[in-house]
Amino acid sequence: MFDFDPLYSTPQVEAVEQFISKHYPLAGPISCRLLQRGLNDVYLVVGGNGEHYVFRLSHRRARGPADVKTETAFLAHLLQSGVPVAASIPTREGAMFVQGYAPEGARQGVLFRAIDGRKPSAMDAGDASANGRTLALMHNAAETFSPDEALYRLDLEHLLHRPLARIRDSGIVEDAEVRSDLENIAARTAKAIEAFADLTWTHCHGDCHGFNARINDAGEAIFFDFDDGGRGYLAYDLSVFLWAQVSFGRKSTAMWDVFLEGYRAVRPITPDDFEAALRFVIVRHIWLMGEYASRAQEWGSETVGWIAREAHFLRTWETEQFVDRLF
Repeated sequence: MFDFDPLYSTPQVEAVEQFISKHYPLAGPISCRLLQRGLNDVYLVVGGNGEHYVFRLSHRRARGPADVKTETAFLAHLLQSGVPVAASIPTREGAMFVQGYAPEGARQGVLFRAIDGRKPSAMDAGDASANGRTLALMHNAAETFSPDEALYRLDLEHLLHRPLARIRDSGIVEDAEVRSDLENIAARTAKAIEAFADLTWTHCHGDCHGFNARINDAGEAIFFDFDDGGRGYLAYDLSVFLWAQVSFGRKSTAMWDVFLEGYRAVRPITPDDFEAALRFVIVRHIWLMGEYASRAQEWGSETVGWIAREAHFLRTWETEQFVDRLF
């Protein structure tokens, strides 16, 4: 019994090493190093033979548990289809993920083979094009993927309405006028998206902002971090790259244009999907705001206080892109 029940505990590295050694047939002894603590815990793992891996220990999130069953099944399907992605490593029993227990409850882990290649550059046209090509290859392969019992649908309820409720319930946005602004922008955005007659649905990466990839010697973008994936709007999957070009003070869309060229070299984009992607920039930003708002008790209100200032970006994007269609 604890006096203070934890929201989120950080395991000792030695415990993670023992857990991986127990469940995975890696050459020992292995060593681990914590790379990132945040939405998930991510560790660099080095086997006794020098092989490098990445172990992701999922965190409990407002959306619910990690959908590692669907995620690893999709990765296996993509690899079989020739799409360059980070492979998940099976356990000693042949499972593609494991579950361990921390003071706050069960947490799911997946071990991936480390990807060779360099980090993408924000202003490299070749890297942007490579991201577009791999996303298009992924969407092509997704047409023959049918997951069993997937946990999440990347629809407006998941991406917009529930995140907006998390923002409201967190108390981070104290100004009633700003809260009203957010509600109105979200309502107009949802109405505009729902007005499209035939938006494409696919299995989404969910976080293709340009940096969840490594660029190999052949110039291919090898994708990783499918944790936010699921079946949803193709336009949303496209929009994440654009959002990364225009949010948080960034204003250049040059790499977005190159990204689209790379995508279209593999797969066409319908006019409605392209137009909707502009709307989904707002959805993506509210989704991220909701993710951070849901962690206010864990990370502290100072850490997530930026949320209260983001209505300005959303108003500006809406006005600049859709001013003649607002009313």
